[in-house]
Amino acid sequence: MLEYDIALKTFLHRAPLTLLAIAGVDLNRWHNVEMPEVRNRRVDLLGESADERLVHIELQSTHDPIMALRMMEYCADIYRRFGRFPEQVVLYVGEAPLRMENSLTGPCLSFQYRILDIRELDGERLLNSDQIGDNVIAVLARVRNKRAAVRRILRSIAAGDPSETANALTGFLMLAGLRQLGDTVEKEAGQMPLLDDILDHPVLGREYKRGLKQGIEQGLERGKHAGELTLLLRQVERRFGTVPAALRERFAAMSDSEIESIALRLLDAHSLEDLLV
Repeated sequence: MLEYDIALKTFLHRAPLTLLAIAGVDLNRWHNVEMPEVRNRRVDLLGESADERLVHIELQSTHDPIMALRMMEYCADIYRRFGRFPEQVVLYVGEAPLRMENSLTGPCLSFQYRILDIRELDGERLLNSDQIGDNVIAVLARVRNKRAAVRRILRSIAAGDPSETANALTGFLMLAGLRQLGDTVEKEAGQMPLLDDILDHPVLGREYKRGLKQGIEQGLERGKHAGELTLLLRQVERRFGTVPAALRERFAAMSDSEIESIALRLLDAHSLEDLLV
């Protein structure tokens, strides 16, 4: 799991305004759900309202060509476990324009869910919240001035519980990295004595900066993989027509080297079966 996933989940649990905007209902109970399947799927967030409405929120930072299939599988798994269908939302936090489909159709099948680009949320409203989770998530939402938003968020972190300051600052840096604002956060934090002490701390400062580096590197690697997968699928579709959902999922699980091997094999393949030899 990427560090941004962990950071964003942590802040979402403390972001009532954000969750209300995403789910459309107050969530007062959380379920930690790991699906008992071979692939060991785990939903990102599954909340429940006072009137027993289940809301499944899946976090996504890159384009996934089989996102609809994944969401349908999650939906079936949740229904199997709870006996109720969830309302589903994919919360897109990536930098590139959103271009994923929100439905899956076929013979006697029609499945749909919501996709929300987090930039549609009013970041100014989140900045004015009295909850640190809302404040931090504002860096991913729609704000008038990113540097000013970073400064306000850092002030909120500095004014919060001292025992949580280091973790909040590290998590904020992870999310800011999704918007290429890591340097801005570090420079602004350096203007605040309390936060500057953390950056200079021999242990906390090192972990803080190490987390930024890892988050950026893993984010770039994930984006590279998604791009190679998308290109391969387009090439296969052009050669052989529609790619079955099961094969799409199989491609998505491959490593970069395996995808490259399939792409080379495509030059001489006469059928989809030839690609998997």
